[in-house]
Amino acid sequence: MINHIIKSILILLIIFTPIAFGSMELWAFSIMELGILLMIILFAIQRFHFRSTNGPNVPNDPNYVNEQRINPSTPPRITVSRHSRGDASTHLPINTLTVFLSIFLLLILFQLLPLPSGLLKILSPKTYALRQVLSPLSFEHSALSSLEPSALKFPLSFVPFVTQINFFKWLTLIGFFIFLLHWEPFGNSYKITRQLIIVILVVGVWESLYGIFEFFSGHGQILNLEGEGLVSSVTGTFINRNYFAGYLLMVIPLSIGYLFSREATRRNIFMGWRHRLASLDGKTLLLGFGVIVMIVGLIFSASRMGISSLLLSFTLLSFLFRDPQGEKKFSRTSVLIFSLALLWAIWIGLDAVISRFLTSTEDFKFRWAMWVSTFQILKDFPLFGSGLGTFVYIFPMYRSLHIQGLATHAENDLLQLASETGLIGVGLLLILFFYLFFRIVLNIRSLSHGEPGRYIGIGGLVGILALMFHSLVERNIQIPSNAFLYTLLWVIVLRISFTKKVAI
Repeated sequence: MINHIIKSILILLIIFTPIAFGSMELWAFSIMELGILLMIILFAIQRFHFRSTNGPNVPNDPNYVNEQRINPSTPPRITVSRHSRGDASTHLPINTLTVFLSIFLLLILFQLLPLPSGLLKILSPKTYALRQVLSPLSFEHSALSSLEPSALKFPLSFVPFVTQINFFKWLTLIGFFIFLLHWEPFGNSYKITRQLIIVILVVGVWESLYGIFEFFSGHGQILNLEGEGLVSSVTGTFINRNYFAGYLLMVIPLSIGYLFSREATRRNIFMGWRHRLASLDGKTLLLGFGVIVMIVGLIFSASRMGISSLLLSFTLLSFLFRDPQGEKKFSRTSVLIFSLALLWAIWIGLDAVISRFLTSTEDFKFRWAMWVSTFQILKDFPLFGSGLGTFVYIFPMYRSLHIQGLATHAENDLLQLASETGLIGVGLLLILFFYLFFRIVLNIRSLSHGEPGRYIGIGGLVGILALMFHSLVERNIQIPSNAFLYTLLWVIVLRISFTKKVAI
């Protein structure tokens, strides 16, 4: 029953996080945090109850225990995994993940630790210089005003309170990630994975249809939000077109992978197109139509980098899903799906989308100026950064261009993270990313073309790469709903590529 409750909460969060304006508001993000915390607590209660009831030597498999209680004479169900056959490379590297992510969190805590000024001057000279300038103002009317700056203690973070808030955000998502890797029902079969993918696909289709309706109907409203010019393109329930595009960039490849996985066990998967067309059932057609709707929604979001990332995704999918037995160099099904979506978009009219690409030069100049200024922050805070989440406070001192309003992000997730956590912080995450990426690629390649998990794994991995590519010129991983789905995608891909099991 606890597993069903956990699965229900997970499904509700998949639905809620994008619909609540991408969970950008504090109340929405707090609900997401509470949902994740509740799942972790339920999981801990389940593990504690199971161990206290059955003892430490009983196999940690609830299904195994239930079968033995109902019918003790029934032979135990044997499950053979790839690593049990001696292939050590398929072990899920939970320990490695935990170590790298724990070190990253410890680094953020170190940013919050008050350090003697002498040590601070060695670790971060720029932080020490700023504190020397600001400390007389901060302590002018306090009992510490008689002390020299060198006698005071300051943290590495420029704004410790903001870093503390962002630390808990990262802690929540990392805890969610580790929890899903340990949650057994997620790894024992593809049933829950398929259910979650269907929910993700339905949410992506709904977001696209809702955004298309609001844009082309002229209603111009996002749920209960009203405002002139609020809806200038298809954005679903997201406030920004790029956040909406980033979300769909993960959903579309995963959905196509699921579509191919349903055909993986059929003998005619690589037959001619006439046989394939004749064998299509209603569910397959509905899935294909849903993917087409999402592609059309992303195109009319007019997100230039989103559309470019979509083209990159389909290029990879068309190559990776090609017929291994024939002479085709690409997957015709992937090309057909994209072509139908493009024809539909052309029939509606692409004037607004094309006009966005015509203004890309000016926007690139703006982004380049933002990147140069952000790189200056990294140069001044090279090792430990200015503090997680402090970009919005530190950037005005480095701004080299005129901006109307407040610059909340650096138009590049990776560069902003480097400026906030330094080369040490971003280096840890990059090492972990490439380590997992190459291990996943090797394991997925070992799966046969008749294995459904191969296509789901490839689709999820392409979705991850598409979001990372889009994040080079935009912020996406900072959006809670996108970060939530990004984390879930990693778990799906890791589970499929490392812990595939074959029941005997």
